[in-house]
Amino acid sequence: MSDTNGQVVAGGNGQGNRLDQLDRPTDVLIDKDTDSLIICDRENRRVVQWSRRSGTTQEEILIDNIACRGLAMDDQRYLYISDNDKHEVRRYQIGDKNGTIVAGGNGKGDGLNQLNWPAYIFVDQQQTVYVSDNSNHRVMKWNKGAKEGIVVAGGQGKGNALTQLSRPQGLFVDTLGIIYVADSNNDRVMRWPKGAKQGTVIVGGNGKGAGANQFKTPIGLSFDRHGNLYIVDGGFLGNDRVQRFSIE
Repeated sequence: MSDTNGQVVAGGNGQGNRLDQLDRPTDVLIDKDTDSLIICDRENRRVVQWSRRSGTTQEEILIDNIACRGLAMDDQRYLYISDNDKHEVRRYQIGDKNGTIVAGGNGKGDGLNQLNWPAYIFVDQQQTVYVSDNSNHRVMKWNKGAKEGIVVAGGQGKGNALTQLSRPQGLFVDTLGIIYVADSNNDRVMRWPKGAKQGTVIVGGNGKGAGANQFKTPIGLSFDRHGNLYIVDGGFLGNDRVQRFSIE
């Protein structure tokens, strides 16, 4: 018997900015070392940590005054946060409020050293940062210490050709460097092999809709250890659902 009732582990006390509230959170990750959740509490312009240990209901503010959208954590427990106002991604040690710029930070633009509304982030074991550069309709890869990034998906303007993306969001990169991206305004999920000039549609791409092979603005994705792909199909006016796909 599966448990279909969710349990509130953060927030749930109405929309607001008290320490027991959230306001339109956009991303979450689990910090296994401290058994806590780290949440991008977007409209409160803060990144917060909630303990998952029972009896604690309050959060701790890790970073404030940040237009956060996406979060990632590497193997050394560095935290990576995208900032839509500053068009940059910073890396933080937990407890450090300043961080170091690891992508963008040169104002809004489409140069190789710039981002325009960075959304979600993926970090690999080499501390390479992948960013869905939403308003530039591309995915960028920033090697550790690099002053500029490399376009690894899209970057050919907004559109629905196999060489293009439109408002990319959620992102996953496997150990072979294959990129999976939620191409949200095209209502599809694409796979871009390492070094490829174009991607392939692996799910969706059948118009906007509520069918089993359709999406309405897919925004998030992740894989489980069995290789199943989970898509958050819930952008603005979305289908308000998560779908699971078996990817060959």
